[in-house]
Amino acid sequence: MKVIVFGATGMVGQAVLAQCLADPGVTSVVVVGRTSVGRSDDKLLEILHHDFFDFSTLADDFADADACLFCLGVSSVGMKEPEYRRVTKDLTMAAAQVFARAAPDAVFEYVSGRGTDSSERGRVMWARVKGETENALLALPFRAYGIRPGFIQAIGGVQTKTTFYRVVYRVTGWLYPVLHRFAPQYVIRSDELAQAMIEVARQRPDNRVLESADLLALLDRRS
Repeated sequence: MKVIVFGATGMVGQAVLAQCLADPGVTSVVVVGRTSVGRSDDKLLEILHHDFFDFSTLADDFADADACLFCLGVSSVGMKEPEYRRVTKDLTMAAAQVFARAAPDAVFEYVSGRGTDSSERGRVMWARVKGETENALLALPFRAYGIRPGFIQAIGGVQTKTTFYRVVYRVTGWLYPVLHRFAPQYVIRSDELAQAMIEVARQRPDNRVLESADLLALLDRRS
């Protein structure tokens, strides 16, 4: 598979990139970002791109891709809804629309999060905007998936770039073993999430919105 990865410097993106490079079934990984991931590998190609609202020049790079794993996202903390919608929905759709035209038979996976509001009418701003984004992606002419992990345990040295989330993970890290024991459907390790996203591209499940339990089930099915 040839895989396009957005957001490879973030926590989820770091894990996705590592698993793609380690997976023998992934033959080519194209990372699109503003800054370098600081890694080298025979099957890794980095494209440094600065206008994240116009990806038209990358259509040829997307053309023979099998999957796009879109891990790019920002915290909604301190942001007004129009601003958050622009850097969440508008930015995602700018990439997805070019990808859909270039690779209509490919898979596009969007990491949203547990609690995303598909109705688009809920009271939580980030959940509404993520729901709008998922719905817009599902309407495009490719096989889109909403990836909705709950609590993610970061392992293998991956970490979020967002200071707020780093503090949250530091304070709540002790919750993972508790949740894993008493509410396993809400938790997933970062490496499991990344492996499962690769499996989504391979298996193309019928369910287009996948939470942690669904993703872990795909890994069980693989083995």
